[in-house]
Amino acid sequence: MNVNGKHYRTIWLNDDGSVRIINQAALPHCFELLDLHTVEDVRRAIKDMYVRGAGLIGACAAFGMYLAALEARPASFVQDLVAAACLLKSTRPTASNLAWAVDRMLLSLGVNDKDGVRDIERLRARARAIAQQIADEDADACKRIGEHGLSLIKAIATRKNGVPVNILTHCNAGWLAFVDYGSALAPVYAAFDSGVAVHVWVGETRPRNQGANLTAWELGQHGVSHDLIVDNAGGYLMQNKMVDLVITGADRVTRRGDAANKIGTYLKAIAAKENKVPFYVALPSSTLDFAMDDGIAEIPIEERGGDEVCYITGKTAGGAIETVRICPDATSARNWGFDVTPARYITGLISERGICAAEATALAALYPERTKY
Repeated sequence: MNVNGKHYRTIWLNDDGSVRIINQAALPHCFELLDLHTVEDVRRAIKDMYVRGAGLIGACAAFGMYLAALEARPASFVQDLVAAACLLKSTRPTASNLAWAVDRMLLSLGVNDKDGVRDIERLRARARAIAQQIADEDADACKRIGEHGLSLIKAIATRKNGVPVNILTHCNAGWLAFVDYGSALAPVYAAFDSGVAVHVWVGETRPRNQGANLTAWELGQHGVSHDLIVDNAGGYLMQNKMVDLVITGADRVTRRGDAANKIGTYLKAIAAKENKVPFYVALPSSTLDFAMDDGIAEIPIEERGGDEVCYITGKTAGGAIETVRICPDATSARNWGFDVTPARYITGLISERGICAAEATALAALYPERTKY
């Protein structure tokens, strides 16, 4: 996607073999690029959310495994790769893309094959190629999600006869959350680029404000009409017929269609069901976890530090970036990062292979090769 008219991905390889990322912790007030040189750099970038979003976390972890292959000692190549894999997997537990990407890298490198460690340079070159392939596949999958989701928006636009289609989203599932294009916002960009009038209601998404900081920023960069709303306004808008469609992303979707996403998504889904507003979840297949069935019981929910709730960072009237405390000094906070929306509240799933119902049979038909559990 474009930033000030220049195309960027969220992550890419430098000529010297290091990994360059957009520092999302600095947005929206500063556009900053960071270079990652070591596995520890990648671990910190994921843990501290310089990179975030299911697809981007997976791609970043894949590049982290490439850096691990560069760092690994010839005498303990396999052991060093396995240690790096464990380190990266420990950073964020909820999104399935991270572990999926790391495991794919290990499998592709054949770390359990004793014959495979004889040519270290060949394996390092392969690690680079597979990591790049994972990133390219993520971007391509998101592009196709946009193409499939466009049909939903066009159908509504036809009924509205030129009046903008109002889409509500939660958190950030745009191009910043993936390598390019995004999941939930990919259909929005596809619609805008094809001349369909769209407007996006952007939930602020406390406590880290990914909606206000990231979604609003990238929509503005692309020229898409949008308004920022407080998280609790979503139900009001749906009650008053101001939302035509809800599209969110997901960090993990089970084989029966339960979807984990940023905390607050579940409440949006309930309000959508009550008000008969279509509620779609957009995701690449790397987010699917066919080993899990009951999302509420089985998906691990990350609990982050309470400071994210107690403090907020923004720009002052004088232009300074400052962090302030918004609650009493003695007040503690709890901070669950995700919730699970049961499949019964989801109208459909939009993936790179098409749109299907959020239920086991439909997912199995779309991904028959993944249903061996």
